[in-house]
Amino acid sequence: MKEEFLSLLRSTNREGMDKLIEFIEKTDFFKAPASTRFHGNYEGGLLEHSMKVYEILKEKVEKSSFPIETTPESLIIIALLHDICKVNFYKVDYRNAKNEFGEWEKVPYYTVEDTIPYGHGEKSVMMLTEYIKLTSEEKYCIRWHMGFSEPKELYTTLGQAYKKYPLGLLVFEADLEATYFYNI
Repeated sequence: MKEEFLSLLRSTNREGMDKLIEFIEKTDFFKAPASTRFHGNYEGGLLEHSMKVYEILKEKVEKSSFPIETTPESLIIIALLHDICKVNFYKVDYRNAKNEFGEWEKVPYYTVEDTIPYGHGEKSVMMLTEYIKLTSEEKYCIRWHMGFSEPKELYTTLGQAYKKYPLGLLVFEADLEATYFYNI
């Protein structure tokens, strides 16, 4: 899966992608979970989640009854990198839990260690623009990929963003489907 991910990123031929890939390979991206407990909360979950979002998003765009004009390059960048903010974000800690015999033992679990507290979608955009130039559509789609899990005070802005870039709504849906239908 790692090689397919890297191959897709390289296929974009985006200036700076080689530096972004170098950065990603120095992080825990390929081993990180997608979350602490909601979905993909296992080693490699972030990679698997990102690939599933790409697969779903690509299909949604192809089958959309509303014309979505974007490029294959943008779909790759948006889907595969929407959660780049999660690199070096989760840490393994231990807690006591009873095993199947009712005995207490230390078990590992993921916890958050956010060294760059800049939000979620906006943090991904910030991190990516240190390496590659994003189109406006890519910025909006990545920034607003959390959709209606954003605070309700932002719903008007979110709606305006989705009207401006309808692909953003499909990104939100693809992210939700990967999370809740596939648990990754």
